[in-house]
Amino acid sequence: MAAFDLGPHAGFIIASFVICLGVVLGLTGWVWLDRRRLNSDLRALEAQGVRRRTAAGTQGQ
Repeated sequence: MAAFDLGPHAGFIIASFVICLGVVLGLTGWVWLDRRRLNSDLRALEAQGVRRRTAAGTQGQ
């Protein structure tokens, strides 16, 4: 791998990449956890007998 000369701003550039990576990973984790929570809520509602409107077909249209 070639060495990169980032010049006098190397600290800023590296910090920017690390912060961006942290934000992207944080948002990805948040979306993943929210999806798990919503799926869990949906399963709980379906277990109680509540059904999705889309599962009813085209009734009411």
